Amino acid sequence: MELKISDVLKSNSIIFDLKENDKKSVLLEMSEYLKAQGFVSDANQFLDVLLEREAVSTTGVGDGIAIPHGRSNIVTETVVLFGRSTGGVNFESMDDKPVHLFFMIATPENSGNEHLKILAELSGKLMHSDVVLELKNASTYSEIIEAFSIEDTTNNIETNDLHNHKKVVAVTACATGIAHTYMAAEKLQEIAKKLNIDVKVETNGTSGVGNQLSKADIENADAVIVAADIKVETSRFDGKKMIAVPVAKAIKEPQKLFEEALSDNTPIHSEKAQDSPRDEKKGIYKHLMSGVSYMLPFVIGGGIVIALSFLVDQLIGVPQDSLGQLGSYNELAASLNKIGGAAFGFMLPVLAGYIAYSIADRPGLVAGFVAGGIASTGGAGFLGALIGGFVAGYVVNFVKKMLNGLPHSLNGLKNIMLYPLLGVLITGAIMLIVNVPMKTINDMMNNFLLNLSGTNAVILGLLLGAMMAIDLGGPVNKAAYVFGTGTLATASVGGSSVMAAVMAAGMVPPLAVFVATLFFKDKFTVEEKQAGLTNAVLGASFITEGAIPFASKDPLRIIPSFVVGSAVTGALVLASNIMVSAPHGGIFVIFLVSQPVLYIAYIAIGSIISGFIMGILSK
Repeated sequence: MELKISDVLKSNSIIFDLKENDKKSVLLEMSEYLKAQGFVSDANQFLDVLLEREAVSTTGVGDGIAIPHGRSNIVTETVVLFGRSTGGVNFESMDDKPVHLFFMIATPENSGNEHLKILAELSGKLMHSDVVLELKNASTYSEIIEAFSIEDTTNNIETNDLHNHKKVVAVTACATGIAHTYMAAEKLQEIAKKLNIDVKVETNGTSGVGNQLSKADIENADAVIVAADIKVETSRFDGKKMIAVPVAKAIKEPQKLFEEALSDNTPIHSEKAQDSPRDEKKGIYKHLMSGVSYMLPFVIGGGIVIALSFLVDQLIGVPQDSLGQLGSYNELAASLNKIGGAAFGFMLPVLAGYIAYSIADRPGLVAGFVAGGIASTGGAGFLGALIGGFVAGYVVNFVKKMLNGLPHSLNGLKNIMLYPLLGVLITGAIMLIVNVPMKTINDMMNNFLLNLSGTNAVILGLLLGAMMAIDLGGPVNKAAYVFGTGTLATASVGGSSVMAAVMAAGMVPPLAVFVATLFFKDKFTVEEKQAGLTNAVLGASFITEGAIPFASKDPLRIIPSFVVGSAVTGALVLASNIMVSAPHGGIFVIFLVSQPVLYIAYIAIGSIISGFIMGILSK
């Protein structure tokens, strides 16, 4: 069913003369109007929702238009609020021009993709200058609705004999996959008709791929325009003239893009061109984030299921002499632990695999998975997988360059056999070498800790705590953990203080993430803030790996902040001789801790220290 603007833009959702002239104030003014009309229950809370969206990227789309939007359970019904500012508002728009026309979209939490449909419809309509002009001059509700019914005059251009026209295919995609994606598509289509160019635009939006380009579309095209702020599949355009630009350029300069794409000087896109040197500073961050974003669901899903396994064993009960099997003693707990462990088992291969995929496209995926798998089973851990992902990606790019001289007829053989075979062999060999020093480090740490045991408790606590945070589940972390469980096995009645320090310190990094995302909201995306809430659960469950996505993003700033808080917690626990009789479980085994209140206090102190350092150091 086609969306009608009149269904969501109502007669009581119009402000013809906005009073405020700065971004936050005008959003508050419009939020308060929505509350007064009964569309939202709390203006300030809805303002927070809007500002969270603005933190991701501005909704000031240019040409004096902004489409702020938010979805929340405080919205009573879907509505579009039209606001107009005579003097203009500084809204940090894409083109840095003041905004005069506002279309604020408010949708309930359970409205599905309704806000995306409204955004797509509005974005398309607002690309037509006649519609915008009428909206600027409208003085009644009916005139506003009539403005949206104006048909673009370029639609009446005859398009017969399209085979005589130039044919262009395009892809649009913005970071959030919402407004700019569809506005860029609409602008390209509008200008193409004026230039008598036959165009088909594929949109890569949040709701999925729209108007997908077929093989025939691409084969028949004279040129390709990729207007995207994220990675899109471009290997399908091999052999075609192609330009790649930010999505904003398609909105601002669509005619220039067509001229550039169809120019005789436009380079032909090829796999060889894909392998050309890139802006490495920007590229490394992009590759890293590709791996982190794909890894995150495995960390969250697997971690929470493992935490449930400990909770189940606590509820059902575990004999004192079987506490070493906590989390897998009872059948239900064991099943949950196995499911969560399976998800966790994919974590490092996925991280490395999608870092390699971002660098070398599909041929890099298998080599990256192998690198991550070797790091996981061979003792290199999270840092090894991080290194392995980049090794795999650049190894496969090297292989692709080495095989460039082969005949074009062997392209199928290269993709199916040569790239994965050589990529896996070379990457695997390098990773086997990387694992050797990692194992040596692991053994050295164990021996060092054994020699240190029984000396100054504070020094031992500082060291163990730092080790738990330095690689978040990697070989150094495991060395400290194995040492802790060893002391538990030989401990007398009451448990081990070393094990207590190790577990407390391991809980700090994910809890620090929660603290940082709670108190430094402006430094994190909406997705990261949601992951921060999940890390509160993972940290309480002693699942240190929950902090890996954040550490992967910026290890030089984030890991030191984890180390400080974990070291403090480890030292405090050992100095107070707090003991625990279980090797895992976090908050779920708190009743097995000798001084539970003080134990929780020390974990909180370390988490707050790390969280604030992380928040201050984060970009």
